[in-house]
Amino acid sequence: MQAAEKEEFRNYLEKSGVIDSMTKVLVGLYEEPEKPSDALDFIRRHLGSAAGVDIDGLKQENLDLKSQVAELTQKVEELTKKLQENEEKKETAAPPTPSDS
Repeated sequence: MQAAEKEEFRNYLEKSGVIDSMTKVLVGLYEEPEKPSDALDFIRRHLGSAAGVDIDGLKQENLDLKSQVAELTQKVEELTKKLQENEEKKETAAPPTPSDS
C-alpha cells in the first residue's frame, strides 16, 4: 500500500468516526479496574453498543438500582417478619368471650 493510499484510508477512518470510537473503547479497556480475561470480547461488546448510549450512565444506574433492590428486599423481609409475629400473637391470644345479652 502506498503512502497516499494509507493517508486516504486514515482520513476515511477519521472522518467516519472509527478512530474516535476505537480510541474510546481502548481507553475504556485501559481504565477498567478489573481487566477482562478476553480483551477482544470487551472490545466487541463496547464497539457493538448502540450509538449515543451512555455506558457509564447505565453502569451507575445499574448500581443505583441494585442498591434500591437490596433496600426493598430488606424492607420486605422486615415487614414479613412483623406480619408473622402479629399472626402468632393472634393465634396465642385468648378467643373473645361472648358477652351476656
